[in-house]
Amino acid sequence: MSTNAKKPSPFDVKTVESLIALMSANDMSEIYLRDGTQHMRLRRGMQAGPVVATPMHFPSASIAAHVAVASPSTPAAAPPRNHLIEIKSETVGTFYAQPKPGDPPFVKAGDRVTPNTPVGIIVVMKTNNEVLANCTGVIAEVLVKNDQYVDFGQVLFRVEPT
Repeated sequence: MSTNAKKPSPFDVKTVESLIALMSANDMSEIYLRDGTQHMRLRRGMQAGPVVATPMHFPSASIAAHVAVASPSTPAAAPPRNHLIEIKSETVGTFYAQPKPGDPPFVKAGDRVTPNTPVGIIVVMKTNNEVLANCTGVIAEVLVKNDQYVDFGQVLFRVEPT
């Protein structure tokens, strides 16, 4: 037996899928995992009730091949304006600006938002994650398009605070 065998990571895709099933079966709302500097939080029950996977950091390139995450070399959409509040993606996935095809967008430039205003949905691993404004103001910039892949921490909207 080789001593160079890799220890299975708590952050591999199969483990995450197993944890999601465990959460559903036991009516758990949140799991937080930490392994050294790597950590991940899984949540479910946010208004619509789906399981929410929020990857914070992945330990190896093999996992990154399954779920891409932002890297320091990822270019920013535009330089931030100092007085604007940024609404950022809390997960990787596909961003949807409207509840379903043909519906109007959740918000557009010029719309007023409050902390509980839904501004979009991010779908990851067939799970819908509602994105809330978490601030009060007017949408100044929409930086993503409907059906666009987004990375963790990517700026989706900029809001003029009121």
